[in-house]
Amino acid sequence: MLTTTKKARLLNAVKTYSKKFLNNKLAELDESGTRLMINSFLTEVLNYLPLDEVKTEYMIRGTYADYVVQTKGVRHFLVEVKALSFSLSDKHLRQAINYGANEGIEWALLTNGRSFEFYKILFNKPIESRKVFSFDLSDPEHVKGCIEILQYIHKDSIDNKGLFSLWNKTCALDPHNVAGLLYAPAVTNFIKRTLKSKFKAKFSDDEIQASISRIIHESINLENVKPIKGKKEKKKIVKTEPKEPTLTILEPVPIPDNVTIIAAELNN
Repeated sequence: MLTTTKKARLLNAVKTYSKKFLNNKLAELDESGTRLMINSFLTEVLNYLPLDEVKTEYMIRGTYADYVVQTKGVRHFLVEVKALSFSLSDKHLRQAINYGANEGIEWALLTNGRSFEFYKILFNKPIESRKVFSFDLSDPEHVKGCIEILQYIHKDSIDNKGLFSLWNKTCALDPHNVAGLLYAPAVTNFIKRTLKSKFKAKFSDDEIQASISRIIHESINLENVKPIKGKKEKKKIVKTEPKEPTLTILEPVPIPDNVTIIAAELNN
């Protein structure tokens, strides 16, 4: 993904975009005006080259998608733009998904210049889609958090299999996948040990897994959930016995004759 330096540049570009376009003066901006915003977003924020990599009014079966983003001749995702004054809807999503499905493009970005929704198009029967991420740039407090997900569709990431990494991570963190991991023996054993230590009682595997099933199926108030903090391991201080000094016996050094004579003269 992006380096720390490039993420800092991306953050500054997003802040500049938000400051320039997302103000009360443009609240009633129409769709054509919003497209100018998205031109800036794609080129100045995500770093794609105008014309060569950002194709406008891309024809798909007699109709036009607002943008198709491509690099090195490979089409990566399409962009469907709605007016800044509109809220994104399921109708807008279906339009974007139909464009992608008809053209064989697997990703679609739906936006009104303020809200951004990124979808993976699944070529099943029937065609399906899955929202991978979404964010709203109108809230300055959330801008910094957007960078961690926005970096995946930046040009530098796209050229380094960013979309593959994004989808792989999305699948890995899918609730169905993570829920399956909760039933792993290692997790069950950890919960048993922790509960035994805290409540001084033994629990069977079936009891633990039944509780996990309740967590998965029932709605619980997360405000009442208190995460268990792991104990910090104390660093062991190894005491070392002081070493006894080692005596080194040197070989006698032969004294030259002239030194012996001088010494004899001094003794006299």
